[in-house]
Amino acid sequence: MLEVCDLNVFYGSIHALQGISFNVNEGEIVTLIGANGAGKSTTLRCISGIVRARSGEITFRGQRINTVAANKIVEMGISHVPEGRQVFPNLTVMENLLMGAYTRKDKNEIKNSLEEVMERFPRLRERSRQMAGTLSGGEQQMLAIGRGLMSKPALIILDEPSMGLSPVLVEEIFNIIKKINQQGTTVLLVEQNAFMALQVASRAYVLETGRIVFSGDAAEVQSDPRVRSAYLGETEECAS
Repeated sequence: MLEVCDLNVFYGSIHALQGISFNVNEGEIVTLIGANGAGKSTTLRCISGIVRARSGEITFRGQRINTVAANKIVEMGISHVPEGRQVFPNLTVMENLLMGAYTRKDKNEIKNSLEEVMERFPRLRERSRQMAGTLSGGEQQMLAIGRGLMSKPALIILDEPSMGLSPVLVEEIFNIIKKINQQGTTVLLVEQNAFMALQVASRAYVLETGRIVFSGDAAEVQSDPRVRSAYLGETEECAS
């Protein structure tokens, strides 16, 4: 479904992504894990057209999207839920959700998608007329995901969906991610909570300073001593 090949991104003289390559197959949850500054968010921004790569190729369903405008990438079926939620604080919950459908024209289909989102997130229905800026962190994250789903994506990209949330809400968000996937949406997930990400993902890639240093099935990545030490907070003695 998604192929990233030899991607290089620079911020001025800083070589942020150094020839990374990976793929996401239809129906999967694939996670990118790594420390702050590893290049995870930059990778997602390249895919969604916010950041332009200096070289390399990104294809989605066989079509190259490197030079496609961000709004056209949404129309092609990729939705990006950004780090930090980025809801519109001075718009209501309902208005935020409708903003997610801005590329769609069929009002009946938009109405059906809205109902699906409200069923998935009952709290958003309860707060549909409330200003988004007054929601709790967990509710804002649900709103951001709901808004992302309003474009009816084939692939949803989630950037740090558990950031700043309590453990109970983290578990709830990851249960939502699993359900979204089970209902037919492919997921590319960036997470610093490597343990939770590897619990839900089918495959994982580990980024360090702009390079992919390890990849494999999620269970294989989780059992690797280097990953356990660097990202799961375990020493070799603890892991044994």
